[in-house]
Amino acid sequence: MKAFDYAIASNESGALAALERGYRPKASGIDLLDLLKERTAAPDSLVSIADIATLKGIREEDGGIAIGALATLEETGAHAGIRKHFHALAEAAAEAATPQIRARATVGGNICQRPRCWYFRSADFNCLKKGGPTCYAVEGENSFHAVFGNGPCHITHPSNIAPALVAFGAEIVTVAPEDGGRTIRAADFFMLPEDGGIMKENVLKKDELVTEIRLPAAVAGQKSGYVELREKQSFDWPLVSCVAAFNGTKWTIVLGHVAPTPWRAKGSESLLGKAAAITPEIAEKAAAASDRGAKPMSQNAWRLKLVRAAVRRALLLADGKEID
Repeated sequence: MKAFDYAIASNESGALAALERGYRPKASGIDLLDLLKERTAAPDSLVSIADIATLKGIREEDGGIAIGALATLEETGAHAGIRKHFHALAEAAAEAATPQIRARATVGGNICQRPRCWYFRSADFNCLKKGGPTCYAVEGENSFHAVFGNGPCHITHPSNIAPALVAFGAEIVTVAPEDGGRTIRAADFFMLPEDGGIMKENVLKKDELVTEIRLPAAVAGQKSGYVELREKQSFDWPLVSCVAAFNGTKWTIVLGHVAPTPWRAKGSESLLGKAAAITPEIAEKAAAASDRGAKPMSQNAWRLKLVRAAVRRALLLADGKEID
């Protein structure tokens, strides 16, 4: 790990001033420390935003919920309003990593973390995402790489909570020095490699900072379910996750850890239509339609079985049914 300059910002304006000078933001540093140790990142300067009060906390307002970028996964998973109205988000936050990490990791960091691709994370591979000539997953070990939306880079997005934010129609609020910031739909925040997201995974500018996440007002009949499947139930990165959310009129099904962005299972959504009640038969049919448009690689087609299982279980959970 190389030496770097370190500053501490006490407010948003101080953080933005540092970002304009080329500093890189650090909140809890869960992902950043890994990147530094792996020598995937070697910044010249870092600015801590961990003490900025305006980025902390969770508040209910105008019927919706605003989650500060520095709110932890633990706080998010335990929040009564989120558990009641946005249950899948609470479950996704509460299932992430380990209790120790959830107590420190922030929601802003969770949605902005870099991919866990072993070629990207290794200093031994100058892969496409690091400016190199090729994606080594194409001809290499690709069991845990993308099965949807992949190419020319084949990463999967590692965020636990991002699929839920997309499913609930959340908005991500930012601040920036030039235009004051913006409000971005969660569905528009993440970038596919083919849309310019090879060197980065979201639309943030280098001097732009996430300040909060806004969840819309809950509606009558709203319900949701969350499932993640791992190789082992203790701490592990999910192989597949799924959020099934019903907003009173239609279902949104979003998959995680199978594409470079949170991935809408539009085949399942189309089959479900406006059906509010989920029977085992409907869940099975929706699950069978969930892998439409898949582009599995040489070693990872087996994960499509997990996709179908996750969709079926998430739908049943959302409707209060038992799962196997």
